[in-house]
Amino acid sequence: MTLKILGRANSFNVRKVLWLCDEIGLEWVREDWGRGFRATDDPEFLEVNPIGLVPAVIDDGEALRESNTIIRYLASKYGAEDIYPRELVARARVEQWMDWANYETSISLRGAFLGGKLGEAPWNNDWFIGQGRDDIIMQVGQIEAHLVQGGPYMTGGTFTLADIPIGLIVNRWFNLAFERPDTPAVAAYYETLSGRPAYLAHGRNGLP
Repeated sequence: MTLKILGRANSFNVRKVLWLCDEIGLEWVREDWGRGFRATDDPEFLEVNPIGLVPAVIDDGEALRESNTIIRYLASKYGAEDIYPRELVARARVEQWMDWANYETSISLRGAFLGGKLGEAPWNNDWFIGQGRDDIIMQVGQIEAHLVQGGPYMTGGTFTLADIPIGLIVNRWFNLAFERPDTPAVAAYYETLSGRPAYLAHGRNGLP
């Protein structure tokens, strides 16, 4: 059965799922839901995801939500152990970056991106924009320091699930509309990821 993905293709979190699916060769179909398309408070969507956020997926009749949970599930179910290892310490190394990305940078990017670049309310006040920019500079600096010590990917020499949320953050970083410090290791990482067709399709694809 083909995986069904519910969510607009320009959504940051939907792009994680699309990237992973193409990375491991899963067949999928997608329906447009969310900003600019069908509203996620529509009863049809809420039957799949009562939280009302994209993405949601339906796989073999099972509905799932939360982008990081979805990509962990898909990688586990479809045997992608090379990018999501079974060994617990190796898996934890992957998951710690995924969880850090979802919590820490999602907050700062509301100010730096949603407020500072897109001008979206309620994030578009000067204090919040400034704080978001300060925070994302610090956080990308942490990625920079980590890559200097242990690249070329987030967990070392090979691509893993950790690189999916981080790779999308890095793409957004290079699309932010303010003066950013130089981050040569992050720039090299960006180019390394850009050698992957699925990243060019869903990450570095002209969308921030």
